Parts: sequence; structure tokens; C-alpha cells
Amino acid sequence: MTSADTSDTLRIALVQLRSGRDPAANLDATSALVREAARDGGRYVQTPEVTNLMELDREVLFEKLREEADDATLKALRQLAKELDIFLHVGSLALKVSDKKAVNRAFMIGPDGEIIARYDKIHMFDVDLGNGESYRESSAYRPGERAILANVGAFRFGLTICYDLRFPSLYRALAEGGAKVLTVPSAFTRPTGEAHWHVLLRARAIENGAYVLAAAQGGKHENGRETFGHSLVVDPWGRVIAEGGADPGVILAEIDLKEVAAARARIPSLSNGRRFEIAEPGQTIGHLSVVRASS
Repeated sequence: MTSADTSDTLRIALVQLRSGRDPAANLDATSALVREAARDGGRYVQTPEVTNLMELDREVLFEKLREEADDATLKALRQLAKELDIFLHVGSLALKVSDKKAVNRAFMIGPDGEIIARYDKIHMFDVDLGNGESYRESSAYRPGERAILANVGAFRFGLTICYDLRFPSLYRALAEGGAKVLTVPSAFTRPTGEAHWHVLLRARAIENGAYVLAAAQGGKHENGRETFGHSLVVDPWGRVIAEGGADPGVILAEIDLKEVAAARARIPSLSNGRRFEIAEPGQTIGHLSVVRASS
């Protein structure tokens, strides 16, 4: 661990992509932007959801997917993190876990190239948008069941992915577990992004007095899907301090633990919160477990 990893400030970079249907081409594009982010001083670099592959055809998807141990993208990005001496947060990779199911899995990779933490997306994007667009993520993907925290130097990060953003209890659980930074690598559709992206990310930051970092897919993809882009860095008071556009690129910012402490001192909702029961008989509330990755 270097002295930079014990600092109260951290230079972060979000890599915005437009992933296509060829994992090798996506890896080339990702690697080039990660290198750019590191050259610009990014100590922590985040890529979007489904960094390795954007494919809607289930049959084609499973032809291209690999298990974690055999995935060329993960192997290359682990080596890249080690070469560049950075924390590389792969927002998610589509990975095969059986002949019929995949996982949407995030990886936090340390400067030594080792995997610090894995997170499987909990909430599946099963929606009909009303404009002819329909998505059934659960038809191909197995949902995760555990919320995950990981340390990046002096900062504790909470890991989530895209559609998780609409479930605030997950972010409160992560914040109560010590997260000062909440991450939401995403591939938001353009209609939902235009309507809700900024307000939801700012809300998660405000509710929890935490930074929110969200690297995004953006633009018209090879598979015909259009994503919103606008990768965002939101501070613990809910202010947008860095934002991307619609095209691939790198978004840089500095985050500071003192800002987290200041926001939580002004509005101490984490310490003011109280447990309560649902009065209606027969109602059951399920709670997600929170686990801590090793330091």
C-alpha cells in the first residue's frame, strides 16, 4: 500500500463506453480508455455495466460467454490494473455460470492485479418501457443475493449495478455497513436515463451522505440498443461535480472523505434512522445481508 492509499482524498476516473457484440474489440476500447484515465492521474478507475459484451440475442450471448476462470477480458484487465498500479473497478462482465444462466458480475481489482471483491447484480431489469422496448434480464441472468463492500485505500466502497439504483434500501444497507462511496456502473436506456438518471443518483447520494460514482454506457450500440451515457460523479451533498456526455471518454474528479463527514454531520440521517415494524399482519420484509471484503 502506498501513501496515496491512506489519504483522505482520491483521484477517480469513470470510463464511458459504447460496448458492442465483439468482446475482443470491447476489450481494446476499454483498455485504451483505462490507460488514458491512469495517465491523467486516476488512482481508482471504473468501467460501466457489461463492459465485455452488449448482446440481446440469448443464443448468440451464450455462444460468446465464458466462465470467470476462462474470461479473456477479466484476465487482461487484471493484468492492466497491475501494470498501471491502479484500483480497477470493472463495472460488470457478463459471465457464464451454467449452460442456461449467466451472471452480471462486478469486480474490484487491486493494484497487484488480485480480485478484492466480486458483486453479482441483485435486481434484474425485467421491464416493458411502453415504447416498444422490453427487457427480461432474468431470462438469461441469475440474480445475486449479497450486498458487497470493498476497501480502496482509506475509502470504503459499496458495489451495485444499474437497475439496483431503483432500490434505495440496498444503498442504505451499504452506507450503514460503512460505505462512504456508492458505485452504480450502468447501461441505462436512453428513455429511462432522460427521465430518472440524474435525480436517482443524486437522491442516493443525499440520502446516505455518500459520493456516488456511475460510469455509463452511452450511445447507439451495435445490437440496436441505445443507452443514455452521462457518467456522473455526485458529491455527498447531492451536487454533480463531474459529468460525461453521450460518447465514450474519461471523466475525472477528486473525492474527499472530509466532504462525507461534513454532509453526514449536517444531516445525520444514518444515525437518526430507527427500525420499525409493518403493522399489517402477514407482511414480511426480507433483508439483504452485507458482507465486508478483506482489507
